[in-house]
Amino acid sequence: MYTTNDTIGNTQENAKNIHEKQSNDRPYQSSLSSPISIEILLLLSVLGNGLVLVISYRRRKKMVGSELLCVNLAVVDFLCCICFYPLSILSSFNHAWLGHHVTCVYYGLGCYIFGLCGMFTIAAISVIRYLKTFYNLVYGDTGIRFWLDGANIRLVCCASWLIATVWSSFPLFGWGEYVPEPYGLSCTIAWHSYHTSFKDAFYVICSFSCFMLVPVLLIVMSQIQILYKVYHFTYTLSMFFCISLGFVTAWAPYAVVSFLFIFHKDNRYMAPGGFVFPALFAKSSHIYNPFIYFYFNKAFRQELRCLLRSFCPRLARNRVGVRSAMGQEGLPGGPHPIQIQLQELGMSGGGVLGEE
Repeated sequence: MYTTNDTIGNTQENAKNIHEKQSNDRPYQSSLSSPISIEILLLLSVLGNGLVLVISYRRRKKMVGSELLCVNLAVVDFLCCICFYPLSILSSFNHAWLGHHVTCVYYGLGCYIFGLCGMFTIAAISVIRYLKTFYNLVYGDTGIRFWLDGANIRLVCCASWLIATVWSSFPLFGWGEYVPEPYGLSCTIAWHSYHTSFKDAFYVICSFSCFMLVPVLLIVMSQIQILYKVYHFTYTLSMFFCISLGFVTAWAPYAVVSFLFIFHKDNRYMAPGGFVFPALFAKSSHIYNPFIYFYFNKAFRQELRCLLRSFCPRLARNRVGVRSAMGQEGLPGGPHPIQIQLQELGMSGGGVLGEE
């Protein structure tokens, strides 16, 4: 015969089991899933990379081969934010991943393709800058220019997209899988499936070693060699160095957390907040590249001014320039009358409208 205390104890135990089951079935819920951070990342990335693509299109006939890699990187960042990150924002409002398995595979597959392509592009940038620096110092510019022209750079970009797409598609055929991350706002490779089967273990190990560690080592070693050989950085070298350093810095915490995740079958070894901040920090890599382009690339800044003047006619109005000139007497102590120039800042470059 059950007593009242037994009944209360059974009720509490059943409630506890139900709560644990709901916690396992439903992704993590917390104030950390606020969409504000992701919205800011999305807005800044779309505006910055969108400007880079517009300006690159306007000066497409003047671009050199190495700049095509920067354009490819801007395409990766722009499309990734447009096509996939809105799902994270909607999921954060819902405090759970939306769409179940179908949207999770869509998000994980797409982000992994674009992530690998971006990593390969930055690795290519680093290696190409090293080759150009080394061969210019040893053999001059004639030997390397043929191999690094626009056509070959386009082949590098296409190869990056092809390899990234093929490798990311393996989970669709049973080699690995895409699952929601512990905090429930994005999907990625099931790193813990390393313990599931040989195929999953093979895919996880190769993804980490061949498609993450090797590109990062190429990036780091190329930049170290450039630092060793070059004593004075040009603006171009500084720009590519900042791009490479920013990428490694942004993705390093997420790579470490994912690597630790391989050796644990569940998510309990780390609080969900430990997954959130590395993921958001990694997504910030889409933001800073446009600022690096505009800071170090004078042609981009000039084209941006022309673009702004075309949309804001007020910026193209006249300005007054004042400069001194020698007087008619030509004496050292003679008067120096002031010449006033009115310069038109239009799209044609402007001219002198009047001069005294």
